[in-house]
Amino acid sequence: MSTSTISVDEFQALEQKVLRAVEIVKREREARAAAEAEVAALREQLTVQTSANSTLNQEREAVRQRVEKMLQQMDELL
Repeated sequence: MSTSTISVDEFQALEQKVLRAVEIVKREREARAAAEAEVAALREQLTVQTSANSTLNQEREAVRQRVEKMLQQMDELL
């Protein structure tokens, strides 16, 4: 039976690599959470903008119809 041993320096180097990997994963998770929050905020903003655009389009259509009606009335006077 062969046993492999690692030196203290090798173990410490491995420990440092593991700690760096843990920090990288932690930062990536935080970045992902921030990105997901930003996406949610942008989706909400898009929903609000879409609703506002719809309202403006409805108002524009109502004004267009009123103007057409006024033009028709003016044509009837002439």
